[in-house]
Amino acid sequence: MNEKRRPQGREPQHRADRFAQRTEPAEEVEGQLEGRNAITEALKSGRTIDKVFIAAGDTDRGLQRLAAQAKEAGAVVVPVDRRKLDAMSFTRAHQGIIALAAAHVYYTIDDLLEEAASRGEAPLLVICDELSDPHNLGAILRSAECAGAHGVIIPKRRSVGLTATVAKASAGAVEYMKVARVTNISAAIQELKEKGVWIYGTAAEGSIPMYKADLTGPAAIVIGNEGDGMSQLVRKNCDVMVHIPMKGRINSLNASAAASILLYEAVRQRLG
Repeated sequence: MNEKRRPQGREPQHRADRFAQRTEPAEEVEGQLEGRNAITEALKSGRTIDKVFIAAGDTDRGLQRLAAQAKEAGAVVVPVDRRKLDAMSFTRAHQGIIALAAAHVYYTIDDLLEEAASRGEAPLLVICDELSDPHNLGAILRSAECAGAHGVIIPKRRSVGLTATVAKASAGAVEYMKVARVTNISAAIQELKEKGVWIYGTAAEGSIPMYKADLTGPAAIVIGNEGDGMSQLVRKNCDVMVHIPMKGRINSLNASAAASILLYEAVRQRLG
């Protein structure tokens, strides 16, 4: 019986060991969680966590309690040197704990609409047109969850996914907010329009102020790229272009701030 033999002098490397050898993080991978809030909310939501790396020798009670909860949920808890955590970290703010979890499940547009129907509410969605900053996407997920939105739509290409930085910026909201990842944003908009959802684009030169937009019915708010805004094709497919009134000298808002303002205008209108 022939057996494959491991090359002499080479030992298999654990994932954490590989991370420890680099000085700069590589491209972020989905499934890594960093910081206490992100891991706490993942455990609360029932997400499967395979392994937890915790700073060896740290006696903080909150950290030890979180590690015990992860172990009770079936995770393997591994004490490691804090320098190893620093090398593994993408966020640079791991708070003494990093978890490796099952990758997030992405949903379909129909799933988002069914979420609204299950609550007996008109759909309220956010469409992110090629956002590249994970902090922006995380903040949008947080605002969308707090506002009771039914889902967020992102493209598969030229966009950040649900990474560790996104999870941390969302303060755990990523565990509760349904995210659909689509091949083409314009095609997704057409699908939504066919299903009765009105598409509200956002731009400084929008034709009406947001207060005059009727956000009480099925609505999707489009937030454009941080640098270039919405693409021309996406803009052309919007039903209405709205703007947020500006009274200061700066004429634009951060993408996540704009999304929050529009989401809560929808909340205000829907509360009557």
